[in-house]
Amino acid sequence: MITRAPHCITLRMRTCVGGLPWRCDKRTLPQHFVQQGTRRMSTSASLTDQLAAQLQGPQLQQLAGRLGIAPEQAQSAVQTALPLLMGALGRNSQQAGGTDALLGALQRDHAASPDIGSLFGALLGGSAGGAQANGAGIVNHLFGDKAPQAAAGLGQATGLEPSKAGQLLQLLAPIVMAYLAKRFLGGGAATSTQLGPALAQEHQQVRSSSGAGSLLTSALDQDGDGQLGLGDVMKLGGSLFGKR
Repeated sequence: MITRAPHCITLRMRTCVGGLPWRCDKRTLPQHFVQQGTRRMSTSASLTDQLAAQLQGPQLQQLAGRLGIAPEQAQSAVQTALPLLMGALGRNSQQAGGTDALLGALQRDHAASPDIGSLFGALLGGSAGGAQANGAGIVNHLFGDKAPQAAAGLGQATGLEPSKAGQLLQLLAPIVMAYLAKRFLGGGAATSTQLGPALAQEHQQVRSSSGAGSLLTSALDQDGDGQLGLGDVMKLGGSLFGKR
């Protein structure tokens, strides 16, 4: 049973982190989840939730120090930024050739990434190198010239300054790619038929979220008309992991 806390509302269960379920905090996005003391395991955690479960403890404390914010705000920001990144990957992967392009990028640049905790620590400490550290490049390929808008939206949702929100997206982007590489290249036989449906489902889950879904749609609205139309998709599909 989940108890209500001041200023918080419980919308629905999604996953557990370290065996601790999450509740929704209306002070941030409606799909932001805060740890509670009631233990209950979830059997249908999304890719985003599973990755979030690995970004805890010392690395989260280090991230808070890097951004100059409280650990609680850092956790909130991570829980908001991950769906934005994963949803953008899922949307792009549904375009012609998008999944194959993503799979190629995972195999080329992220197959040899260390475990998530080590990579996160290396990125925060500045010791990561090569494509693994090219968070800015990944974010730019995902959002194109709307990358500043994505950072601004993330900042507004989490209380971060836009510059810090952009920095967070760039730190997390290689983490997301490394996670997908380990998840789908672990056996060395991953195909677009495995990766594509998983990301499509992830995108749908993000779009169904009133908070993260609105932020994603706004960030991917390349025409500035408030809607994600065919023109937006064509522009994004041509830039994903390709030469701009």
